[in-house]
Amino acid sequence: MSGVDLLHEFLGLPAVDFQHATGEAPVQAADAAAWRISVDPYDDESEMTWEEAFQAFLEAVDPAGVRVLIVGQWGESYEVTSSYPIDLIIAAADRLTSLEAVFVGDMSMEETEISWIEQSDVTALLNAFPGLLELGVRGGTDLVFSPTKHERLRALTIETGGLPVGVIRGILDSELPALERLDLWLGVSAYGGDADVADLAPLLSGTRFPRLTHLGLRNSELQNEIATAVASAPVVAQLRVLDLSNGTMGDEGAAALLDGQPLTHLERLDLHHHFMTEPMERRVVAALKPHGVRVDVSEREKPWGDRGIEGRYTSVSE
Repeated sequence: MSGVDLLHEFLGLPAVDFQHATGEAPVQAADAAAWRISVDPYDDESEMTWEEAFQAFLEAVDPAGVRVLIVGQWGESYEVTSSYPIDLIIAAADRLTSLEAVFVGDMSMEETEISWIEQSDVTALLNAFPGLLELGVRGGTDLVFSPTKHERLRALTIETGGLPVGVIRGILDSELPALERLDLWLGVSAYGGDADVADLAPLLSGTRFPRLTHLGLRNSELQNEIATAVASAPVVAQLRVLDLSNGTMGDEGAAALLDGQPLTHLERLDLHHHFMTEPMERRVVAALKPHGVRVDVSEREKPWGDRGIEGRYTSVSE
């Protein structure tokens, strides 16, 4: 689970841990922070459950002013699914009247492997909060994204070591007319990432989300194939940011991008954590930087052992 850390901010607000153990009122105003609520199931000095911590939070701040909630560790996350904290948040919907963003599963590698985070149907949050602008999820195990309709959601991020194809299909079958940013960590087949490039076709066609300007198809063992598909994808013309980072991209994928449609309209192309050669890195930068495109080709990796292409790896898997 390298490459994954706790959020520092969300929806532009600094992430602040709610100190439920102190009993003191927070210094920050309710609307001035992205509130992270987390409990440590292995802390022998505290037996507080996530439900108790959440109730303490609702009593300590003005719930009507809360804009952002970050759900951290809710217990032994490999045994209890995210429906536990999600249901509690939904039950407080009549009090959380200003809620604009929720992130579910903000756990670091020291707390748990990403594949151990037991998720659930996260669209319950979208159904309960029609004013939600951003939804983030970490962990793909048992993750469900039922086809849904939401008028205001602008950003959707799903971070996994293996993204089930059913989740991708649920997203692409949803009506999200305001969606501007979509960031999907596709992962590897060994951890549930069973989608192939063909499953992305409705997204790459550019017809699903007309307002999309930021597309991340990241952390994939199929990064070269994805880059090849993106090179001729109609959706690229509407993008300002294209993020194909954290995967197994080599010279093959980068060459396909450069030989495809123009990318000079982009503001940023992110290819960090890759397996390109240094000459290809220079070629990508030389082709785009003069046009004002910010190109990230940092973190050139080396394949494991002497296995060549077979030794390439994603930034995040287990």
